[in-house]
Amino acid sequence: MPSEHEIRLPLEHPLGRASGDELNSLLSAELGRAGLPILLRRSLDTRRRRRPSWLLKVALFARGEQPTPRWQPTNRQAEGPSVVIVGAGPAGSFAALSLLEAGFSPIIIDRGQPVRPRRRSLKALSVDGDLDPESNYCFGEGGAGTFSDGKLYTRSKDRQGVRRLLEMLVAYGAPSRILYDSRPHIGSNQLPRVLTALRTDLEARGVRYEWGARVTEVLQGSDERVSGVGLLDGRFVEGSAVILATGHSARDIYSICQRQGIKMTAKGFALGLRAEHPQAMVDEAQYGARCLDLDLPPAFYQLTAQTTMHGVYSFCMCPGGYIVPASTEPDRLVVNGMSLSRRDSPFANSGVVITVSEDDLAAWAYEQSRPGPSEDPLIGMTFQAHVEGEAYRAGGGQFRAPAQRIDDFVAGRKSQDLPATSYRRGIVPHGFDRIFPATILDSLRQALRRFDERLTGYLSHEGILVAPESRSSAPVRIQRHRESLESTSHPGLYPCGEGAGFAGGIMSAALDGQKVAAAVVRNLS
Repeated sequence: MPSEHEIRLPLEHPLGRASGDELNSLLSAELGRAGLPILLRRSLDTRRRRRPSWLLKVALFARGEQPTPRWQPTNRQAEGPSVVIVGAGPAGSFAALSLLEAGFSPIIIDRGQPVRPRRRSLKALSVDGDLDPESNYCFGEGGAGTFSDGKLYTRSKDRQGVRRLLEMLVAYGAPSRILYDSRPHIGSNQLPRVLTALRTDLEARGVRYEWGARVTEVLQGSDERVSGVGLLDGRFVEGSAVILATGHSARDIYSICQRQGIKMTAKGFALGLRAEHPQAMVDEAQYGARCLDLDLPPAFYQLTAQTTMHGVYSFCMCPGGYIVPASTEPDRLVVNGMSLSRRDSPFANSGVVITVSEDDLAAWAYEQSRPGPSEDPLIGMTFQAHVEGEAYRAGGGQFRAPAQRIDDFVAGRKSQDLPATSYRRGIVPHGFDRIFPATILDSLRQALRRFDERLTGYLSHEGILVAPESRSSAPVRIQRHRESLESTSHPGLYPCGEGAGFAGGIMSAALDGQKVAAAVVRNLS
């Protein structure tokens, strides 16, 4: 077994920024006399009491001892039973890869488009305000994660599975630094190339893709097992099983499930705003003024606060990033964050969200004279859509977004003007009172005051809040058996990933896709 060592290096040391062959060469020169060094983790220590430095965790293999080779795709062809996968996001894509490697024949169906034509849809929305409901920031190859900058953080305790998944991404062209950087990130400009390489390999080995294909029904055979799906164009696609990996924004899929009696329950989901600050302010708050002349990467933050009614936390923090319109419906507004691999925007943004509980949903449903979450599993989706509709109207249409200076929001006053922003569709001053219930606004105000205690300048007059961040998680859970992972009401249907309520982010969704694929192989074998 290799021995593990922690090494602290000065900021200017070349190992801090090296990658690929240069990194291996430098590591060998530094430690190679004692054996074969492999970098496990690299992080930047910027604690105030010491000069910024790099922290490296290194595995040192004795001479003659070799590390386990990285994962590489095989040449195995699709030849076994067909499995229909609805959704080409991380859950669906990595489920397909796992099924292919096990000898099955995946068929991937997605309502959106591959990444290249999908880019045109994103430009039309961001620049001109023209939304394609079938191809946007949420729908299409790679799902919602493709253009939300490729953050690969996860709370999963399956470290071996996480490492294997990162190796898969590297095998398809992701930079090798994601294997050891403490906060691995690819960037929205590089992730599409990785996804294209993955699809090219799968297609070459017989995986079938159906693009621009919207599912309208789940098919069942005479034995009541799910046997395929029906499409909007009238075609049927059949298979030995169906993996439902549609992501958190395919609301019509939830409606189909409700209509066909597929068992679901309402669940809590994240809802809030997107905060944006000048990146220079975040850098100074995190690194200190004495560090601003050093060559440091854009600083990030991670903040939490417990209020009298809710837990509030920062989410999907994008140093040097942009706020983008992530709507999927023409009269509803959603915003999200992304950044490129260089992270060179002058702005930093992050979601600031609370978890909307079943009690919150019950209270809102009562005010609206609607059935509560115990009677209507889609009440969370209805509330989500209500917030997005109010936000669209508050922005005046064309996906302009309502916004407020952070200090004005906390003080309870409407902003008279707004600073520059990365959001290209434009922002308009608004107080958010018609968009969110008062309890949610009160919790956000309490939390932001506490955020300012931990991150100096958070309540700066130059910081803004843009509404709403509403698609961070699914408002529904499609029930599945603990062991077989099949739907509890429809055998042969496998709810999977973020949209089914079992994941939250690129890595956890991909891991769940692999987990479900293994269950399909086990059950069908």
